[in-house]
Amino acid sequence: MFRRISIQIALILGDMAVIILALLLASWVRPQLHIGQPIALENVWPELVVFVMALVIWAIGFTMMDVYTLRKNLNLAEEIQRIMAAHAAATLAFAGCLYFSFRNISRLQVAIFALFSLILLLTFRLLLRLGLHFFGEKRYGTRRVLIVGASMAGQEVAHTITAHSWTGLRLVGYVSDPPIPVEINSPYLGLLDQAIEVVTEHQINEVIFALPRNAHARLGNLVATLHALNVNVRMVPDFFDLVFLRSVVEDLGEIPLITLKEPVLNPVQRLVKRGFDLVLGTLGFLVALPLMAFIAIGIKYDSPGPIMFTQPRVGENGRIFKMIKFRTMFHDPERLSPQAMEKIIDGQPVYKFYDDPRVTRFGRFLRRTSLDELPQFINVLKGDMSLIGPRPELPWLVEQYEPWQRKRFEVPQGLTGWWQVNGRADNPMHLSTHDDLYYIKHYSLWLDVKILWRTVSAVLSRRGSY
Repeated sequence: MFRRISIQIALILGDMAVIILALLLASWVRPQLHIGQPIALENVWPELVVFVMALVIWAIGFTMMDVYTLRKNLNLAEEIQRIMAAHAAATLAFAGCLYFSFRNISRLQVAIFALFSLILLLTFRLLLRLGLHFFGEKRYGTRRVLIVGASMAGQEVAHTITAHSWTGLRLVGYVSDPPIPVEINSPYLGLLDQAIEVVTEHQINEVIFALPRNAHARLGNLVATLHALNVNVRMVPDFFDLVFLRSVVEDLGEIPLITLKEPVLNPVQRLVKRGFDLVLGTLGFLVALPLMAFIAIGIKYDSPGPIMFTQPRVGENGRIFKMIKFRTMFHDPERLSPQAMEKIIDGQPVYKFYDDPRVTRFGRFLRRTSLDELPQFINVLKGDMSLIGPRPELPWLVEQYEPWQRKRFEVPQGLTGWWQVNGRADNPMHLSTHDDLYYIKHYSLWLDVKILWRTVSAVLSRRGSY
């Protein structure tokens, strides 16, 4: 559906033009720099075969890494991340080819070309997106879409089409039986029996069936009739109630399969995430060591008891591990009455609240500044946790989870996560799972970086921490 050939051709031609322009600019700039060995202007221009080599490498590299697959680059952040990764791989391949063929080309010239081409590639993509957003549904070749059905699947389709109208899709409306009010920001055009008339009257190009399973018996005759019209007919399989995370459509020979469950992180993503944790986790731990020493002194001075404590938590795939924290409560918090151990909000237990009498004076400061979490860098380095992910939960709380909530343990549990930067402890436990599942469904290294950056803001503002 998002396979728009016109956009893909524009992207390919634009990228190739950018590569040529960047190589020309780098060749012109190199002699002007007083860095490295002096190079005469007449000796710096690459041969024609070098331009062809660059075009072939970037075209193949970008194609192999899905830079031109529109449906994988609807989100701007994901597109930038994919372009940067593909550009880095293409640059290494280009430098390697030059080493074995045209060694007379300056290494500094190649570095300048890589920098210029990256800047120009990103600028071109941003300008193209702005142009597509500006013209939106008005430009030539817009596909007019009709949704058949107003189920949850239909509403999800409507939201997606509306959010990505810049790709050339226009949601004309929907037909439904019966005409019930739904959260689709588009007009109701009639009953299912009127679908053929609606398609003809409104010049529909795309018909998407999003009917519940119990209504599929009515599809046969309607689809057969639509085959006589010049429209694309698609169907959303009604398995939304069976899918918790991501679904994948693939073929087994000539049999289409819909994957409802498979590991969230593939081996490459898991390796990258672990490397991210080890590098930044080690750096964070070393930077925090002096501060942790002062915190330890403060805890001992404030109240008797150990400096740190460990607590069993549920990690990835339900594995129990010992999470390390600075002690923020009196050494014997169980001496308080059971009523002081939790509060009930919306009928659900909340074990962390503002006026908790178990918390010491210095412990309250540590919680407000989130400094009590610093020892968890040790858990990250040990592999019990990740820097980013759903927060590891207490076992007795997990026992109260419904099956769909347990999907939050499909990834490594984190020191911080999407929930923490979107409300932190202001949101009760039973409201956090949706944020955790959002993180899992949209996981990428770029999202991890984004959450880490927003965590700094959340900690400095002390929002939702106590």
